[in-house]
Amino acid sequence: MRITTSPLQDILEPVEREMKEFHAEFRRAMISDVPLVNLVAKYLICTKGKQLRPMLVLLSAKACGEVNDATYRAATLVELLHTATLIHDDVIDDSELRRGFASIKALWRNKVGVLMGDYLLAQGLLRTVKTGEYHFLEITSNAVRRMSEGELYQLQKARQLNIDEAGYFRIIADKTASLISTCCELGAASVFPSKEIQSNGSAFREAMKNYGEAVGIAFQIRDDLFGFEHANGSIGKPAEADLKEKKMTLPLIHSLSNAPKGDRNYIIGLVKSGKAAKESYREVIDFVSMNGSIAYTRAKAEEYSANACEALSLLPESEARSALEAFARYVIERDH
Repeated sequence: MRITTSPLQDILEPVEREMKEFHAEFRRAMISDVPLVNLVAKYLICTKGKQLRPMLVLLSAKACGEVNDATYRAATLVELLHTATLIHDDVIDDSELRRGFASIKALWRNKVGVLMGDYLLAQGLLRTVKTGEYHFLEITSNAVRRMSEGELYQLQKARQLNIDEAGYFRIIADKTASLISTCCELGAASVFPSKEIQSNGSAFREAMKNYGEAVGIAFQIRDDLFGFEHANGSIGKPAEADLKEKKMTLPLIHSLSNAPKGDRNYIIGLVKSGKAAKESYREVIDFVSMNGSIAYTRAKAEEYSANACEALSLLPESEARSALEAFARYVIERDH
């Protein structure tokens, strides 16, 4: 009997061995002489997600050259940063669940959540300083700045409910794509460090940075489609939650921009009142569906996925490059 594998398992295959080494490095990076820190860290490891970001660091390095010790440190830095932001997000959003498990905030309350996030961030920074890989710090610091600015910009726009398409793409580029772009650039930078740039090192780093940015945008666009395609919100990121938080996603923005003024004002009124996520959820879903916005949003996701693959054309053909191309397709074809 043939055993089938998931698309992600196939994508992971070129760096499967390297991911095992990363896991060991990541566990070592979280160790503390404070028992509570180790307890929370053990829980985080047991409830880890797909770990797409370290996978992208490793694949990017392998597509540009060879995975080395610096690559593992870069992957660990990214995962420490990402884990810290998720813990802080759960505190900010008052979330009780993370990936179907109780969040750190739910189990240990806000104070431990904030401090644990700070600890992980500090660990990532200190480990990078100790090895003198300051180019890693420059790349990741820019991502943290963009993520913070994107979150604040979204909060500002949510109050005004006047986000247009350009504003939407600015938000998702900063909030989501910046970290994915960082992963890919770090992978290339681990092969071509700033002190030893080789003839094509700079071009490879730029190509991987652009690939990650485009993949990240495609990933978020696909996320924003889930709730509208599945009205019960059973999978993916439900549109109901976005509407409750007054987040304007691309399907809704496109529908509003193409609707008669009266309809547009009515829907905006529903979102402003907070009723869209309760009594009138179906009404908003139907509104989006009638304006061709689902197809428009899908086409945008496909466009950015294609842009990501195009960015890889500079790299030599390899299993790692093929896996990155497959990942660009996966992010827009996935159903969760």
